[in-house]
Amino acid sequence: MIRVLVAEDQSAVRAGLVLILRSAPDIEVAGEAADGEQAVALARELRPDLVLMDVQMPRLDGVSATRKVVDEGLADVLVLTTFDLDEYVFGALRAGAAGFLLKNTEAKDLLAAVRTVARGEGIVAPAVTRRLIAEFAARPPREPKADPAVLESLTRREREVLACLGEGLSNAGIAERLDMAEATVKTHVSRLLAKLELRSRVQAAVLAQELGI
Repeated sequence: MIRVLVAEDQSAVRAGLVLILRSAPDIEVAGEAADGEQAVALARELRPDLVLMDVQMPRLDGVSATRKVVDEGLADVLVLTTFDLDEYVFGALRAGAAGFLLKNTEAKDLLAAVRTVARGEGIVAPAVTRRLIAEFAARPPREPKADPAVLESLTRREREVLACLGEGLSNAGIAERLDMAEATVKTHVSRLLAKLELRSRVQAAVLAQELGI
């Protein structure tokens, strides 16, 4: 079972999300939060597999809540937003979110995204994500531009996997591109994230774009 914590301040929207999630036999709603502080507290208490996080919430916004959940290693975070590619999305990705969804996403796509993130593949909706990554990388970063020297710790294969992440490919897509088993791809992704001290595949994809690999 995939245990999901739903964090959304609008009760009607939250109820709709919960209804959709509960319709799936392999997904369990572990809890519900109406603001960012409650989301973090429940993530600490319940240790869900994934937090479905609205980015605009009272008391503690979704970006700050995402940062806390990710920094403490409590769960993966899939952010929800009303607007495509707004500033909240970029902030959430910098905070380590695994990906994002629009609130008007179809029920089947929401369930698919939850399953994708639960498998350790933080990039959902590849066509949208590739555009997101490209725009994200093109924006002036708050921190200095990435130093190519960070790649020196990676093996040749890990660099190839990183380049594929930069294209928004899933594990299956990377496996096909590089003629590898999906399990091997997942291992390479985990290792390169650890070596580069990154929180998510999306951050790795952005780094790949910034470095032009």
